[in-house]
Amino acid sequence: MKKARDVEKQYKDAEVIEKLRRLADCIESGKNFEIQVAGERIYVPARAVFSIEHEREGAEEELEFQFKWKNEK
Repeated sequence: MKKARDVEKQYKDAEVIEKLRRLADCIESGKNFEIQVAGERIYVPARAVFSIEHEREGAEEELEFQFKWKNEK
């Protein structure tokens, strides 16, 4: 079993655009998405469930694009 992890990484605009384009292509073609975050390669299966989360607290707002899945054994 992998160690628990909670990482947040910021990217430059050009990097975000490239990652989102690759992600959209994978979703459209039904392929798995692969991304490296803070030194760890993550494999998001095509079966992952996508959701959008919005949070507001005072003057601060947050929008998260989130994929969830369970690893198969």
